[in-house]
Amino acid sequence: MLTILSDNFSLVNSWINDLRNIDIQDDRMKFRRNMERIGEISAFEISKTLDYKNIEITTPLDTIAVKEIATQPVITTILRAGVPLFQGVLNYFDKADCGFVAAYRKHDANDYFSIKQDYLTCPKLDGRPLIVADPMLATGASLIEAIKDLLTNGKPTAIHIVAAIASRQGVETIHKAYPEAQIWVGALDEHLTSKGYITPGLGDAGDLSYGEKLQR
Repeated sequence: MLTILSDNFSLVNSWINDLRNIDIQDDRMKFRRNMERIGEISAFEISKTLDYKNIEITTPLDTIAVKEIATQPVITTILRAGVPLFQGVLNYFDKADCGFVAAYRKHDANDYFSIKQDYLTCPKLDGRPLIVADPMLATGASLIEAIKDLLTNGKPTAIHIVAAIASRQGVETIHKAYPEAQIWVGALDEHLTSKGYITPGLGDAGDLSYGEKLQR
């Protein structure tokens, strides 16, 4: 399943426009906040798909039968670029548990890259929905490696992937590897460059959120 949040015009379109716009990208706080907003909207949409349970609560005047999320999800992200998007998802699923993966593109002299993964921490996933926040779903290589390692912690009831911008190739790659995954994206771009960058895309989400880094 693929849901493109900007297909039906809403505020999401404006947030993505600001994320892409080089005249606005220098405002790091606004960039991070727009990433958060996309995470929040994604979390709201994901919540509609979750199983619920019936409970009874007491108000100051009476009791009432209501519905509540049956099992809280586990929210994870790939450091460091994914943190603002992850925070947006967590803002709405504020009772969730969390996990983190440290992975990055290691570039060679020709700016081609391989995926390096150094660290993972995650609670047990058995019987719980898994949400993975990754702002740019480009080739899908780092995401596949992250999910593969996350799944060593148990079998989730569902896999949800949240991205601000994805490439069509990346979505197809993820669905080949994990056909059960539900993918939620702010926008879908049609092309990757020869070096695996989304175009038109928005640039390096981690650098735009936190500043440029040294390549190692």
